Amino acid sequence: MEPAGTKPTELVEELCARIDRIDPLLHAFTPEPGRYLRLAAEAGELERRYSGGEYPPLYGVPVGIKDVIQVDGLPTHAGSALPPGVLAGPEATVVRRLRAVGALIAGKTVTAEFALNAPGPTRNPHNPAHTPGGSSSGSAAAVAAGLVPLAIGTQTIGSVIRPAAYCGVVGFRPTYGRIPTDGLIASAPSLDTLGIFAPDLAGVERAAAVLCDGWQPVAGPGRPPVLGVPVDYLAAVSPAGREVFERLGLTARQVTLPWSPAEPAEDMRVISRYELAQVHRELFPRFANLYRPETASAIRHGQEINPTTYAAALRARSRYRRRLTELTTAEGIDLWVTPAATGPAPLGLESTGDAVMSLPWSHAGWPALSLPAGTVDGLPVGLQLIAPADRDEQLLSFCRTLSCTIQGLGELRRRPHAR
Repeated sequence: MEPAGTKPTELVEELCARIDRIDPLLHAFTPEPGRYLRLAAEAGELERRYSGGEYPPLYGVPVGIKDVIQVDGLPTHAGSALPPGVLAGPEATVVRRLRAVGALIAGKTVTAEFALNAPGPTRNPHNPAHTPGGSSSGSAAAVAAGLVPLAIGTQTIGSVIRPAAYCGVVGFRPTYGRIPTDGLIASAPSLDTLGIFAPDLAGVERAAAVLCDGWQPVAGPGRPPVLGVPVDYLAAVSPAGREVFERLGLTARQVTLPWSPAEPAEDMRVISRYELAQVHRELFPRFANLYRPETASAIRHGQEINPTTYAAALRARSRYRRRLTELTTAEGIDLWVTPAATGPAPLGLESTGDAVMSLPWSHAGWPALSLPAGTVDGLPVGLQLIAPADRDEQLLSFCRTLSCTIQGLGELRRRPHAR
């Protein structure tokens, strides 16, 4: 992402040509008829502003922005059929920070409706018959297809880590609240977290340094991290996904959790659905017929949850976070490690896959990173690494020591794709 010899105005021409050539099949970006004219004008202004040199960190870097995040001059649809005017709002802080360090907003990337589970039209760049994951499908696919070197998504449960794994890119979900979420069409405000997609760890680190509050780079730890595997969650992993995980050969402590995986899952479901219903309490009565069935069902479920049940789930979440911190400390673990998803991207576009591997860490609000870890029948799989809250810098530092080993893994051939 260093300034190159090519000027931003020339890069814009190349960018728009790539999008015009590739995206009609990929559907990573939402349509924007005037994209080239807008970007050419913004790139020209960028060149004039920095004509004396002293380039900012993301000078001329095109960035995709998930279409639940407000961007001045671009409509927000949130993957829905609602009139865009009813979703309009001030530009998000994350976008303003990107602009302030020289980035160009390449456009809005496709999202599942309201960042839930009704998928958009995006296809997996590695095999268009397979899902790219969700709900940040467009952001992950745009980076994987080489349309942009950086994209922003959101994660409530698994919507950064899983699509990053399915598309074979690096995905970073910071500690909850580390990147301001104003200007976001919320799904569950006490869980929603902005995240970063890039082709490699260096790209994620550069973006995190300017987007995360109070970022302080740390030196390399000088030792490998102590890894912990929550064995309770490995039962959900497919045989192919588990074989890849085992082939990595990572030395890790096998830890049986002192609670059932069902406990945080149910509490998270209560919290996310209750908050979703509150977010849509004014829009849903007006536009219920425009919501997709999956989204409408989730909102109606949230409407049935009473405040007492919601408050109890919040208290349970606080206890869970405390117990997870105590367990991590007692076991001497630096990073937890799991497959980033239950396996490679499933066939078909009707489902965006299972978020179970991300659920315990999103519920805790802890930072997580997905690193590419080889392929199964040509489809990428990823490794998820998780650190305690507010140790984002340490997470990325430790991952630098692991990335060469992980990314050097080759392809595992299992069986032909169903056609």
